[in-house]
Amino acid sequence: MPGHPDVRPILGVHHGAYRCRDAEQTIWFYSEVLGLVDRTGIVIEEVPGTGESDPYLHIFFRMGNGEYIAFFDAPGSADPDWFKRKPSFDMHWAFEVGSEDDLLAMQQRINSYGISAVGPIDHGFVKSIYMYDPNGIQVELTCRVEGHDKMLEAEAERLDAELAGWTARTRAAKVAKFGAEAVDRRSRNA
Repeated sequence: MPGHPDVRPILGVHHGAYRCRDAEQTIWFYSEVLGLVDRTGIVIEEVPGTGESDPYLHIFFRMGNGEYIAFFDAPGSADPDWFKRKPSFDMHWAFEVGSEDDLLAMQQRINSYGISAVGPIDHGFVKSIYMYDPNGIQVELTCRVEGHDKMLEAEAERLDAELAGWTARTRAAKVAKFGAEAVDRRSRNA
């Protein structure tokens, strides 16, 4: 990029955070059902940055690679509609396991809690199972297949051409739906 040093300061994901309907229920699902037992949380009385009173419990689950998934239990400002099941295109987490055997073992574990974990679905570069957490968020557990990295490298080489074709194919519909400024890649309102 002109005027910007060629650096990659982002190391990974520290955490992704979402609302939860109930911290105890969410801890049960992520700790007992999925096995994320390294957890912590803190009660905070005000929204950081605004000072607005909205007491909440902020909980974190640490994964094997050191990254976290986090939740806010803030009943005072929660909208019940937010907890309806969301389509996977709108929101989902894809957690990685080490092998297909691990994937199948996790599916059996999850199903033993009475939660439906469907799959495995073969996506070509990964195999996945799917379920919903108590907050309406789809959770995917996935494992890489042999050749995963080479498949994605080949797709990366085609991305610019695919993006150009996709943009030409969908731009008019997006402009009609969202407005030209919303789909301008330089827009500050995106």
